[in-house]
Amino acid sequence: MSSPEIRVLVVDDESAIRTVLRTSLQGLGFQVAEVMRGEMALDWLRAASADCVLLDSNMPGIGGLETLRRIRAVAPRLPVLMLTVRDAEDDKVQALELGADDYVTKPFSMRELTARVRAAVRRARAPIRPEEAPIEIGEIRLEPAQRTVTKRGQQLHLTRKEFDILHCLMSRAGRVITYPKLLTAVWGPDCREEVEYLRTFVRQLRKKIEDDPSNPVYLLTDLYVGYRFSDGQMLQDSAPIPEAGVPRPDQ
Repeated sequence: MSSPEIRVLVVDDESAIRTVLRTSLQGLGFQVAEVMRGEMALDWLRAASADCVLLDSNMPGIGGLETLRRIRAVAPRLPVLMLTVRDAEDDKVQALELGADDYVTKPFSMRELTARVRAAVRRARAPIRPEEAPIEIGEIRLEPAQRTVTKRGQQLHLTRKEFDILHCLMSRAGRVITYPKLLTAVWGPDCREEVEYLRTFVRQLRKKIEDDPSNPVYLLTDLYVGYRFSDGQMLQDSAPIPEAGVPRPDQ
């Protein structure tokens, strides 16, 4: 499925990765521009527009995180996906806390990347949902005003905190919510470090919403980072498309 309407800005200091991303994304119908530094990305965005930014987290100059901070100051809703290395959990958490929409770990497949890009752009283009509007994803329906949750039309009996966790995740479906951000939203800032406490509640919540809690399809873990609730449309976008491997940083 081509996406000629999506304009992507690639920001990475490694020419090999920029080349693979440019040729692969263009082959799938995306419009692509590329720069090698965060300063150049900011200049480019002042002169042109993009629907999504793929931003390397580790670059010379002001770096990826500071670039993200400056982008967010002028374009709060512009989708930004961070390109990170596999062992950079702290960078992933910091980027998400600064407002990154998602992250993709190098090396990655083009199927994963394009699914994440499309999902981020789709969320940015969607109308802002009223706070009390029902949320329905797959077989799960959450009614914020009534504080009820049903699955296949059958009401689920959730505790107050389980409902708050689910509401926080479903209202941001497809996006990673970091452990500290989720803990703060549900319990307050004094509980930002209580990750094991949160995991206990998530385990109980999975028993109630998942057909197989040991193999969840709705409430997913991003290891060492946080949780995300599946975006049903994003799952459809992950249908097989031609693969193009992105080189590892040491290749």
